[in-house]
Amino acid sequence: MLTYNLTKKQARLFLLSHQKLTAGAIPSGKLSIYDYVRHVGCIQYDPLNIAGHNHELVLQARIPGFTPELVQELLYKDRLLVDGWDKNMSIYCTEDWPYFKRRRTAAASHHQANEPVMVAVAQVREELQKRGPLSSLDLDGKEKVDWAWAPTRLSRAAMESMYFWGEIVVHHRVHTRRYYDFAERLLPSELLSSADPNVTEEQFHDWYVLRRIGSIGLLWNKSGDGWLGISGLKSKERAAAIQRLLEKDSLRKVWVEGIKVPLYIRSIDAPTLESVMLQESEETGLQPRDSFAAVLAPLDNLLWERELVRQLFGFHYRWEVYKPAIEREYGYYVLPILYNDRFVGRFEPVMDKKSQTLNINNWWWEPGESLTPEMIPALGEALTALSRCVRASSVHFRPEVVTACGLEGLLQ
Repeated sequence: MLTYNLTKKQARLFLLSHQKLTAGAIPSGKLSIYDYVRHVGCIQYDPLNIAGHNHELVLQARIPGFTPELVQELLYKDRLLVDGWDKNMSIYCTEDWPYFKRRRTAAASHHQANEPVMVAVAQVREELQKRGPLSSLDLDGKEKVDWAWAPTRLSRAAMESMYFWGEIVVHHRVHTRRYYDFAERLLPSELLSSADPNVTEEQFHDWYVLRRIGSIGLLWNKSGDGWLGISGLKSKERAAAIQRLLEKDSLRKVWVEGIKVPLYIRSIDAPTLESVMLQESEETGLQPRDSFAAVLAPLDNLLWERELVRQLFGFHYRWEVYKPAIEREYGYYVLPILYNDRFVGRFEPVMDKKSQTLNINNWWWEPGESLTPEMIPALGEALTALSRCVRASSVHFRPEVVTACGLEGLLQ
């Protein structure tokens, strides 16, 4: 059984290469968006939009020239991507639809036992047949029903149930509002009729473990956010799947200096890892040839397993939007700044849509970091990518932030 021994720097650079977070890693255009999502399995969707939606921030960090319209076309015109559930709310390739049949079957079993919801489902079907794509607000009725998070309108519960079991899919969104239509109108019939490729539960577990490791690049067998959203895959089942995959050489074990437990990569990603290791052995240096910087999303794939990020990069990040203000260390919506193979800081952006200004309200350097002349071009490009993504015509730093953090070079 082939294993690898890595320094932390080698592990970092492998992760960044796998995540396409290096200079020139990926070309511009819609095809690159699709290729990246296919490469990592899914990217997370979140409705919060303070300075771009999460999935847009993931893509602007990697795809040169990215604008939200590109992913909108892939989702709602080309239908190569689909809104679904993988690691919570996610976007994944439409071709993966058959692999989630178990999830849809379980949702049908659960939701179809709710009689009031099923009465509303019949009404939703009738309205969709007559009127085409609708949101729940387009339907009559104010009656509410207990739902997963809180009582909600019955029409919304009915539509979400139909969405969970795959009868309807998202036709388009207006801001965060979802408009649904029948899946049979939007997705290929051969895809909808495809059997689940994973016949047994073990096959399903093996497929999902491989998929989730590929979503990040390098992952351990420890409970954490990296494994969220996989129904029925507890620690015992996960360990069994990892062992089967190791025996089939679908996974390989990786030991990293200073980390007490093994990590795992997909065997198909071994050439990328071996290339990183070869660079060091040839003493060509592990630093990227060209400087690279990116503003990362709060739910970026690289950050899914935050304890691993802390151990490999020395960077501790928490998304504090759900914390009471008094408990926040930094702020409500704070984004990490990656520079080459390290995190150099984080900042608090707020988009003013009325003035089309991206406001930088706060900035925190990591210990030992400060703005250097070498950083300026790459950080400038990263901020330009973010401003393009949120359709800002200008970027404004609070003057006291510029002075306190020595950011004058970024304003030139």
